[in-house]
Formats: sequence, C-alpha cells, structure tokens
Amino acid sequence: MATVLLPLAEGFEEVEAVGLIDVMRRGGIDVRIVYIDEKLDHGKVVTGANGIGVKADTSIENIVFDDFDMMVLPGGWDGTYALAEDKRILELLQAFKEKKVVGAMCAAPYVLKKAGVLGNVYTCYPGAKDEIDHPGYRDDRKVVIDGNVMTSQGPGTAVCFGLAIVERLVGKESMQAVKEGMLLDYC
Repeated sequence: MATVLLPLAEGFEEVEAVGLIDVMRRGGIDVRIVYIDEKLDHGKVVTGANGIGVKADTSIENIVFDDFDMMVLPGGWDGTYALAEDKRILELLQAFKEKKVVGAMCAAPYVLKKAGVLGNVYTCYPGAKDEIDHPGYRDDRKVVIDGNVMTSQGPGTAVCFGLAIVERLVGKESMQAVKEGMLLDYC
C-alpha cells in the first residue's frame, strides 16, 4: 500500500488538506497527518486558516523516511511559512525529491522552492507566484507534473490533485474508480 506524509502547520488551507486526504484515502493510500509544532496547547489538533481543526496522527519527530512514498503539502500562507521555516520539513523534502515524490499546492510550492526541490515547471495559487519568484510558472488550474514534483493551484483543484496522486501512486484504475465514485467529471 502506498503511504503519503502530509504535514500540517497552524494556518493551513482546510479545503486543500481535507480534500487531498479524502481522495487519497478513497484511492487506497495510507495518509499520515503530522504536526510540526511541539507546543500545540490543544494536543494534536492543528487549526487551519478558517478556524477548522484537523487531528494529526503524530508529530513530525516520529517520522521514518522509509515508511513513505510521497510527501504532499497543502497551502495556506500561515501554514506555508511555518513549514518553510521548519528544518525537518526542508530536509525531508530534499530526501523525498531525490528518491520519491513531493507535492505541493496553493502557496506551498514556496516551501519546495525554499528546500531547493521545486521543479522546472510548476503551478501555484496565482497570488503566490510573485513571492515564489521561480521561472517556469504555468497557469494550469489542476496539476503540473515535473519528474518527481507535483503541484496544483488552489482549493478548487484539491480533488483533482488528489486524483493525480492516486493515479501516480496506485494506478489509473484506482484513480478512475475514485473519480466515478465521487461523480467527478471535471478532472
């Protein structure tokens, strides 16, 4: 079974995180949600940009690189900045890019750039393009794949991004089954 690491930081974009988790799990992927802030005063619940809390499975401190096939980051500026400042996240992204797959959406390609793993071509939330300041931006509203790097544009593309991840890690047949089961005809 494919396994995906999905780190959350306070201020993440809820639609992106939950959309990705839901679609990937429907596709048979084991998604592990991790938090990075050891000082969370409310346990393992990470609060998103719109005040919605998501319960994480464990701390980033407990992660074993070999247990995962991919690392994917949801956006949301506050969460993105926190991920970009976390040394463990940057080191994991570098290791994943070399041997596995990395993904990011919305503002989170900023973290990929900071880690030095953003592909030659990518997409992101249009308002994040200038801050990411990396050549190769594509105004593609769904998914851009460049080798081991997958990017997507924003909240409205989370389901399509999840489907692309399912196809990459599990196969086209599984992706198609999830797509049909969710009545998705726009991805």
